[in-house]
Amino acid sequence: MLIDSHCHLNYKGLVERQADVLATARVAGVGGFLNISTRRSEWADVLAVAEREPDVWSAIGIHPHEADDHADLTVEELLVQAAHPRVVGLGETGLDYHYEHSDRSMQQRLFRLHIAVARQTGLPLIIHTRDAEDDTLAILQDELGRGDFPALIHCFTATAIFGRAVLDLGLSISISGIVTFKNARDLQDFARKIPADRLLVETDSPFLAPVPNRGKTCEPAFVRDTATFLADLRGETLETLSAATTTNFHRLFKKTQPAQVSA
Repeated sequence: MLIDSHCHLNYKGLVERQADVLATARVAGVGGFLNISTRRSEWADVLAVAEREPDVWSAIGIHPHEADDHADLTVEELLVQAAHPRVVGLGETGLDYHYEHSDRSMQQRLFRLHIAVARQTGLPLIIHTRDAEDDTLAILQDELGRGDFPALIHCFTATAIFGRAVLDLGLSISISGIVTFKNARDLQDFARKIPADRLLVETDSPFLAPVPNRGKTCEPAFVRDTATFLADLRGETLETLSAATTTNFHRLFKKTQPAQVSA
C-alpha cells in the first residue's frame, strides 16, 4: 500500500471527478491521501472530503503565496482548526521567493506562526520552500532552538546541502514526480541517499505528473509511478519502498494511526 502524502483533491482538474480519482487511486494500490489546503477559503472543503472519505486526511494552513492575503491569521485560529480529528497536519506553509507573490517578511511571519502551532499541538508542519533555502533553514534552526516540532519538506527539489541540513535537524523529506524527469539528475542523486526512515512520496496533484504521464493532469494514482521509479533508483523493491514510506507517513502524522483498543 502507498500513501499520497500531498495532494490537492479540491483543485480544478480533480474536484470535478473527485470520486473517480479516488477510486482509480485505490485500485492502483494507494491506501491513503493527505489533502492539503493553501488558503483559508479552502479549509472547509478540504475538511469535508476528509470527513466523508475514511482514507483521506486533511492539512490546514496558508501557502507562502497567500501570505499577504492572510496577514490577520492568528495562532488561535489555527489551533481551533487543528483540534478537529481529521486535521492531521499544518500546511502547506513556508517560503517561496521564486514568484514573490507575497512580501518576504509576511511569509516569514506566517511560517513562524505555523511553527508555533506545530510545537503546541504536535501536528507536523508541511513545508514548501522554493528559492528560499537559506531563510528556510535559518528559521528552522532558530525555531527548533526554542523547542522541538515535527516537520516535512514536501516536493523536495532543493540542493543536497539543504537536504542534508534538514535531515540533520530531524525533518523528513517527501519526493514528488519531479524525480522522474530527465533533467532531475541532482534530485535523483540525492533521493538515493535519503534515509529509509525519513522518506515519503507524494503527487502534489493536480500538478507535476510523473513520467510516463508527464503533461497530463496529475492524479493520486500516479504516486505509484513515482514510487516505482524511486524504488528502482534506490535499488529496492516497490514493496519495500511502499512499506517504508507508509510506515513513515503514519509515524509522522500520528493522528492517522488507528486508535488502540484497550484489552
